[in-house]
Amino acid sequence: MEPPVKPPTDVRMRGFAHRSTVKQAVNWIDAQSGKLAHEAVSLWRAAGRVLASDVVSNRNVPEITRSMMDGYALRAAETQGASPYNRLEFEIVGQSLPGQPFVGEVQSGQAVRIMTGAPLPVGCETVLPAERAEATTERLFALDEVSPGKNVGNPGEDITRGTTVLSSGRVLRPQDLGILSSLGHSTVEVIRQPRVRIVITGNELLPAGSEPIDARIPDANGPMLAALVQRDGGLPILTTQHSFPNSYLVPDDRNAILAAMNSDADIVIVSGGSSVGQEDHAPSLLAEHGELAIHGIAMRPSSPTGMGRLQHRLVFLLPGNPVSCLCAYDFFAGRAIRLLGGRSPDWPHRQVRLPLARKLVSQVGRVDYARVRLVHGEVEPIAISGASILSSTTTADGFVIVAADSEGHAAGTEVDVFLYDQ
Repeated sequence: MEPPVKPPTDVRMRGFAHRSTVKQAVNWIDAQSGKLAHEAVSLWRAAGRVLASDVVSNRNVPEITRSMMDGYALRAAETQGASPYNRLEFEIVGQSLPGQPFVGEVQSGQAVRIMTGAPLPVGCETVLPAERAEATTERLFALDEVSPGKNVGNPGEDITRGTTVLSSGRVLRPQDLGILSSLGHSTVEVIRQPRVRIVITGNELLPAGSEPIDARIPDANGPMLAALVQRDGGLPILTTQHSFPNSYLVPDDRNAILAAMNSDADIVIVSGGSSVGQEDHAPSLLAEHGELAIHGIAMRPSSPTGMGRLQHRLVFLLPGNPVSCLCAYDFFAGRAIRLLGGRSPDWPHRQVRLPLARKLVSQVGRVDYARVRLVHGEVEPIAISGASILSSTTTADGFVIVAADSEGHAAGTEVDVFLYDQ
């Protein structure tokens, strides 16, 4: 795969003379995105985090021989021949409760009242269930036989010492935290979450959720990007300590955009100002103060996407149009966040393979991101244009990727659908 052609430092009002391929952009991201450092976090905050190294058990779980039933601990051989018509009598000499074991050794003809999970007393090797016995305070009458080891849990039955319990790279689930706790871990080493500064540019934008005022409109990309960053294991940062401490919105001003891009973060995502318009400052700023590795990609939508580095930060320049922003995030910025955080670089979307209800048209030489609906077991294309129509993603069930070497797919062709629902 040949490397991307270095883009011009300023394409404003000139257009793109060359576009990199999606594959070139992905290869650049993969080369830049090594895992972040480890950190120890409390078990109470570890759900959903990525395990940094293998967890090997240094003990047996459980560590004791314990009862698996409520009943009576005794010697199995002494129950032979017991039945409701031949009740065998034992002396009850005490009890064993979870955390409060019986002290001493059980002798022949004796039994200990025992609860589920309690340690099995010395001298016993089986448990007679309570429903198969009759008892007074001091006497037990066995109504059935029990074999040695019956209703008894042995050390290491759950986890054996030396076993690799959880492997590095695992996204920790709630039940994993229970295992870690049972092994005596109060903290766990995980990959640090990438800090992602979200910068939304545009003089026309109002804070998310505002009422539109004249030609000014509420921002849609900020909340969407913050949720996507969280989905991919990152920590969205919506404020900066520079010129705009109370807002993630930045005007179309070169100094303001540069200050926002210099945030304390692992990744900076700039939405808006990435194309070839007069006020699209972000690409030339990145080229002047850092590295603009790629600008302009052969895909639809999201063609004006750019990416590069500013000191230690990865910077992604996403289009301001909402669908283009979503598409470029999923293809590029989200991949970098997942890689830095130790996750799989692949999309976290469920996939289904179904036939097309009608023809899906594309153009050779570019990758198309086609929004689709699922109707009666078939894939219905909604649109592969209209990058500002965000509602096309909310009415869609998912999307289909049409490869750069394809003119599309005929009706009836089975295609892979990436579902928006998590």
